[in-house]
Amino acid sequence: MNCNQAIAHALKAEGTEYLFAFPHNPVIDACARIGIKPIIGRTERTVINMADGYSRLARRERIGVVAVQYGPGAENAFGGVAQGFADSTPFLVLTGSYRANRLDITPMFDAVPNYRAITKWAGQIATPDVTLDRVRRAFTLLRNGKSGPVLLQLPMDVGDREFPGDVDSYRPARRHRSMGDPADVAELVRRLLAAERPVIHAGAGVLYSDSSRRLVELAERLHIPVCVTLNGKSAFPEDHPLSLGVFAKANTLPACRFVSSADLVLGLGSSFSIANQQASLPAGADLIQVLDSEVDLQKDYPVAHAVVGDLDLVLGQVLAEVDGAHPSPRPDPRPQIKAAHAEWMAQWSDRFADRASPLSPYHVIGELMAAADLDETIVTHDSGFPRDQTAPFWKSRPGGYYLGWGKSTQLGYGLGLAYGAKLACPRKQVINIMGDAAVGMAGMDFETAARNRIGVMTVILNNGVMSGYGKHMPTAVEKWQADQLGGDYAALGRALGVESERVCEHDELAAAFQRGLAAAADDRPYVLEIMTRPDPVMSNYLQQFGLEQLN
Repeated sequence: MNCNQAIAHALKAEGTEYLFAFPHNPVIDACARIGIKPIIGRTERTVINMADGYSRLARRERIGVVAVQYGPGAENAFGGVAQGFADSTPFLVLTGSYRANRLDITPMFDAVPNYRAITKWAGQIATPDVTLDRVRRAFTLLRNGKSGPVLLQLPMDVGDREFPGDVDSYRPARRHRSMGDPADVAELVRRLLAAERPVIHAGAGVLYSDSSRRLVELAERLHIPVCVTLNGKSAFPEDHPLSLGVFAKANTLPACRFVSSADLVLGLGSSFSIANQQASLPAGADLIQVLDSEVDLQKDYPVAHAVVGDLDLVLGQVLAEVDGAHPSPRPDPRPQIKAAHAEWMAQWSDRFADRASPLSPYHVIGELMAAADLDETIVTHDSGFPRDQTAPFWKSRPGGYYLGWGKSTQLGYGLGLAYGAKLACPRKQVINIMGDAAVGMAGMDFETAARNRIGVMTVILNNGVMSGYGKHMPTAVEKWQADQLGGDYAALGRALGVESERVCEHDELAAAFQRGLAAAADDRPYVLEIMTRPDPVMSNYLQQFGLEQLN
């Protein structure tokens, strides 16, 4: 048995069911021989995105794994790994490399030093005897602490050599969870009970720790409103009367109103980052963080207090401490939250009701929500206006899932993300919403879904322009229409083996959505191109309430 085969056996022991890959890498065939199915994409970036989406839904119980070629394959994969690092997603990238004695010779690409800035760890299997040790180390880092991608590089001359150990001795990496310091928990509860207008700021850490149930219990026990970050959408059910909705660049009126007036913001699994698509926290509020590692503490904001520990365990401690404190009832904010939601939606009702053609993107999103079973649907957006127009209004429900992202904003990312999510949760409906600009980045991978029977419905909002880019290049737009795009994306989908159709009128929408959802439920991908008009207005109330969009 060589080292490539030993890695495959370790992956099997770790529960790997798919290897997302672009040839060639010897690990692909080694995995195929023992029943790990290769999902071969059309580009390295998309298979990275698929592993990313798979890991997000598997929540560290299973880890997305990618294999790419040495040299150009590792170079092409860089963008996808950078996106995963920005959004703190745990997945494993296996890359080959040139022979070990050539790695310090220009221009041979060495992934380890080049990837260190965008991975949690980038390591190399330098000799056959450390093969399983490095794989175990990689999975230990992927399952513990702050999430992020890990890269392992295997030089081609090492991979082909005989593995000297016993693969049957490999034991999968465990997840290790710790409670918070009891004194820190007690201080958190003291501050929380003393606050008059607390708000919970829930991030992706709630999802990775599977602590939504305890978050709901805490919010209900103490009558605390909850907003979610873009990455944290689905952490708290948005049909709950204490839900404020998403608090990001695109946001809700209730979230901005309550966060701006908060005297304490409790960040649960939230990095409090000053980053793209984020919204600023109020200057006068005490900030408290609960995180599973120290990495994001005191990073961008002065934090008054923190607890480090597994979020689900810490919330259990917090709830026990609250029980012992016998707090006085806090005024119930639910009537004010309900009124704020009604006020907000009244301002957008005309856009959602507008049936004129070309169609309003908001009308399309509203009709899509009406067609989908929100308790059984996973949805994601692409970068730009599909994100900004969808994220505030899509209601995440307990059985559904909204894959939000945005600390990096790569066009085309959502397609692979949706495919990976479907493979992780094959019984769920999965919908990807993208714009026409994103099709140019990832559209060839429609064929990947057709070939592998990945039942995702992709909704393309085709407005013929690069929405929002005109303000960045006004002269180029005025003189040469540099923001104009063109294409028949339904025809492209059909050419790539995917059932596809184009919709231009409101009366066609409902039936088209049902056809697409039915096809996807039968493991047949579907592309639904909808002709829309540009709408540069998004739900953003930050400035109105003295807050800022962060970049």
